[in-house]
Amino acid sequence: MADTSGNTTGSSGSTAGPGPGPGTSGEAVSGASGPRKSSWKYIGPGIVVAATGVGAGDLVATLIAGSNFGYTLLWAAVIGCLVKISLAEAAGRWHLSTGRTLFDGWASLGRWTSWFFVVYVVIWGFVYGAAAMSSSGLPLQALFPDVMGLKWWAILTGLVGLVFVWFNKYAVFEKVMTVLVGVMFVVTVYLAIRVTPHLGEAFAGLLPVLPDEKDSILNTLGLIGGVGGTITLAAYGYWVNAKGWTNTGWMKVMRLDNRVAYITTGIFVVAMLFVGAEMLHSSNIAIASGDKGLIQLGDILEDEYGTATAKFFLIGFFATSFTSLIGVWHGVSLMFADFVERYRKDRAAASAASGGSAASGGTGGKGANVAPGGEVASGEEVASGTHEKSWPFRAYLLWLTFPPMVLLFQGQPFRLIILYGVLGAAFLPFLALTLVWLLNSSRTPPEWRNGLLSNAMLTIAGLLFIVLCVKQVWDQPWSEFF
Repeated sequence: MADTSGNTTGSSGSTAGPGPGPGTSGEAVSGASGPRKSSWKYIGPGIVVAATGVGAGDLVATLIAGSNFGYTLLWAAVIGCLVKISLAEAAGRWHLSTGRTLFDGWASLGRWTSWFFVVYVVIWGFVYGAAAMSSSGLPLQALFPDVMGLKWWAILTGLVGLVFVWFNKYAVFEKVMTVLVGVMFVVTVYLAIRVTPHLGEAFAGLLPVLPDEKDSILNTLGLIGGVGGTITLAAYGYWVNAKGWTNTGWMKVMRLDNRVAYITTGIFVVAMLFVGAEMLHSSNIAIASGDKGLIQLGDILEDEYGTATAKFFLIGFFATSFTSLIGVWHGVSLMFADFVERYRKDRAAASAASGGSAASGGTGGKGANVAPGGEVASGEEVASGTHEKSWPFRAYLLWLTFPPMVLLFQGQPFRLIILYGVLGAAFLPFLALTLVWLLNSSRTPPEWRNGLLSNAMLTIAGLLFIVLCVKQVWDQPWSEFF
């Protein structure tokens, strides 16, 4: 871990509010440890975010795009990876340049961010927990059909994920994720090679052409915005800190790590699009949306290439689903623990202010950023590992695991699913636009604020996600909701 003992104080004192302070902090941080050369030996958080962000549903979406349009939308999948690189880089840059967590940055924008976050993670976590367990249980049931039913496989994967994250810190978590990513990588690349892609058509698919079909624009935007894009993009900065990267000396390393993450994601996406284009599009075979589409693909692979290939694919399917499960169990729990810690500090500051203390500094932006004693929520706290053993972290772990088991047996409540869809669609525009806000303001040291390219990419991402959010909200059956 970096020697950042001199950074915490500097960051705390100077990032408490707007003004020249953050610039000084950024310079102090850089001077405290010096820049590190980007090196492959440091790679880690990027592997975690790539594995978590690409779930079985994302692979199915890409598979269906290949099935419906062949190689036509390959360019859209590539652009989608570039968009995610810009978002994750911005989140990581905020954490390293300010020494503060992303939630601490959100809190400085107003209370509405906290309300949105807590409502989102409570509803999203409840529904996602059931979906993640079911997705991880499906390939196990297909591999071992006579052992037990899908619901019990799903419960088992949830419990294994809970125990694993509960008793292990980030270092062990990262190693396990890396092994599972290796399995995902080998399986998807093997399948892409096995179906013998037409490379000439694939290269032609890099030209930005829209399919000549109804709703082709929205389908294309959905592919760009959907693959590998979840709350785990926001969790990337927390994993960066958990790795021990807490200041600007790690900026080059973080950027290399992030690029590796989304190049890896791009390989997964392109490989599955190849499979869809060659196996399904050319044969006019349709598969179901959602995780069951991958089970259908396993049956098709068995008919075409034999049982061994089908089993190999199901192992990769499990690795894809289970990395998303434990990634969310760890990353979003870290974010929730940070939210609770921030709330406790705000309460303590308000209590001190009501008792006549001058520590709160009044109201407004400055007061919102300061905790008792002049401290701010910092990446150092995440790096120390205390959040991973805290009761809020473990409480959210339990929330992700046990209440969703009810949905496995009773089905998902109609109104809750609509709210889940709307909140989920709203999160990525929220992330993109708040990052634009934070990284162009005095909250960020001047030398680490957005340049033209970063602003362009984040703005494009925000607009893209707003369009997809509006479509998602519009498509909901609101008449039945009421």
